[in-house]
Amino acid sequence: MISGLNSGVSVAAARRIIADIFRKHGLDSPELDARVLIGHALGLKHAALASNADQLLSPDEARAISTLAARRLAREPVTRILGSKEFWGLEFRVTPATLAPRPETETVVETALAVISASGPRTRAFRIADLGTGSGVLLLALLSELPDACGVGTDISLAALETARENAARLGLASRACFAACDFAAALSGPFDLVVSNPPYIASGDIGGLAPEVREYDPLLALDGGRDGLAAYRAIAADARRILAPGGILVVELGAGQASPVEAVLLDGGIKAGHPAKDLSGHPRALPAARSMQGKHSHRQK
Repeated sequence: MISGLNSGVSVAAARRIIADIFRKHGLDSPELDARVLIGHALGLKHAALASNADQLLSPDEARAISTLAARRLAREPVTRILGSKEFWGLEFRVTPATLAPRPETETVVETALAVISASGPRTRAFRIADLGTGSGVLLLALLSELPDACGVGTDISLAALETARENAARLGLASRACFAACDFAAALSGPFDLVVSNPPYIASGDIGGLAPEVREYDPLLALDGGRDGLAAYRAIAADARRILAPGGILVVELGAGQASPVEAVLLDGGIKAGHPAKDLSGHPRALPAARSMQGKHSHRQK
């Protein structure tokens, strides 16, 4: 049991106790984490949590809160504790086989929709591929915005694909989404109007230095981008020209400092990149690209 968190303590006092302990242990958002975990333990949303601030905890409630707080102190992310995460206004189930969706990945969705909107109405019958789909967030977020689109998500993890299928069903999008087990686009034939991916892009040697919340809880398959962090981009570039329809667009998420290296990798595959879109922190995060008119390796021709 967390020290000071006993039955008879009010909900408001429990929030202060948990937030103070989280702060002393150096957690990034102690007040938010305390509020979310206590609300989860008590089955109360934010407004209800505030209106029940004076409610006294029962012994079972105090134990439930203490258990969740102990998991967070072990650096388990709140998303993992809750088992779900909001992305693009949609609620996604998250499992140990999938990445926890991050706000910056919404930049990929924003960029893809901006490109689509610039070329015509969103009601066109787009075909979408999401390479390394994980929990399906990119594909399903796009399908929620494109009412006549359909798509396929690929992943080498069968457990991740099962999570993506569950999310598609829960969101009412299963009739327009299918999922295939393969390495990026290896089993796809296309053509696709839009290809998106949030691939693993952390250099193998850098994984040990990641925050415990990432290093110990995100699946290694979804993090490890090989020696230089570019292995997944090379795999995508090798098939992108083959599966993209004429006029089709590729949008990939970028790691820190990867815009120029990824542009070069894509160009080697006959895919010419545009200007990267920045996330809310100002970092280049989403790189749009299209088939080069001259074909593969044309940038090296004299």
